[in-house]
Amino acid sequence: MHISFLLHNAYGIGGTIRTTFNLAQVLAERHDVEIVSVFRHRDDPALGAPVGVHLDHLVDLRKKSPGFDGDAPLFALPAKVFARGDGRHKQYSRLTDTRIAAHLKSMAADVVVGTRPGLNVHIARQTRRGPVRVGQEHLTLDGHGYRLRRELSYRYALLDAVTTVTEADARAYRTRLELPGVRIEAVPNSVPAATVAPADGRGKWIIAAGRLTKVKRYDLLIEAFAKVAAAHPDWRLRIYGSGDAGVNELGLYNHVFLMGTTNPIEPEWVKGSIAAVTSSTESFGMTIVEAMRCGVPVVSTDCPHGPREIITDRTDGRLVPTGDSGAMADALLGLIEDDELRRTMGAAALVSSARFDPARIAERHEALFTELVARGVNGGSRSRTRDALCLARGAALDGAYSLRYKAASVLRKGQTV
Repeated sequence: MHISFLLHNAYGIGGTIRTTFNLAQVLAERHDVEIVSVFRHRDDPALGAPVGVHLDHLVDLRKKSPGFDGDAPLFALPAKVFARGDGRHKQYSRLTDTRIAAHLKSMAADVVVGTRPGLNVHIARQTRRGPVRVGQEHLTLDGHGYRLRRELSYRYALLDAVTTVTEADARAYRTRLELPGVRIEAVPNSVPAATVAPADGRGKWIIAAGRLTKVKRYDLLIEAFAKVAAAHPDWRLRIYGSGDAGVNELGLYNHVFLMGTTNPIEPEWVKGSIAAVTSSTESFGMTIVEAMRCGVPVVSTDCPHGPREIITDRTDGRLVPTGDSGAMADALLGLIEDDELRRTMGAAALVSSARFDPARIAERHEALFTELVARGVNGGSRSRTRDALCLARGAALDGAYSLRYKAASVLRKGQTV
């Protein structure tokens, strides 16, 4: 098969980029695979280009490049196709509308895969007839605002399949969106085996990693660690990410260290004996799997959706109530004060996390793509009548929403409708 991935920016750093690279590289061992990045802002991918995968881009944002597009007139006009509810909408433009459309209408792929809602909408609306259209969801349906959920409810009806990274999110798509005939499958993200020796459980470090944003609740982690440091002052906490986690507020200067961004992070995981995740929500939990693949047990909040589908509580890690710093501290102390339990859980984490190996995950995607391509060859990937009905429904809903939006705007200004 010729498989084409459409990615926001293959030259940055992020979980979606990493898992797309992992998947594409394995699929490229048996198929013709390309990754088309909407944007390119640097010469080389920060994560390194996946082996055997053709990498291309549509909009060049390198200021010193002869093909620089940042001053193109269309670049200054807002996008009309990219979903407005997608958090990246402001980065898209009439230029991206045009470039993505030209790519999707001319491509020769058997399967085209989108990697975020706004791009999935492009694939649904602009892909020529023939290729199987797959939309990947790397966040969650619950995490999207009303406007985006509403648009996805009819745009996604034009896709052949939607894949989510958790079964919980797949259930949400099956039960809350009317997508008759669209295959909805849960396929988790992949993480390759570590290239370093597993942690030995002797390092007196707790490791946390991820962007220092509110949803990660590093404030709660530091609050929990204050209790740990009081009981075991020889233990330390390292947080990998950028931003301000409020460390100074608790006076833990000599116990908590902000390490900034690090790539690769595997050598840092194995320096620790415990990984900690205090998020209020996790669409999947790439850092959980990364730590487990390094033989490090993870203490995580049992937040929606990912952790409970990755960690088996009290076997290869711990799950604690979301937002409870006391429970987090107690779970960390339980592992700190039991060397054998810590080592046993680390070994179990190493074994159980093998199910996220890229080869195993690629097999699941490959099976889905193969089935959908065969279905398309045997009877057309979609019904023309059904496509027309979906488009008509979308146009009607767009019109109705536009009227409601204008009416609400008028009312907010104190006028009458």
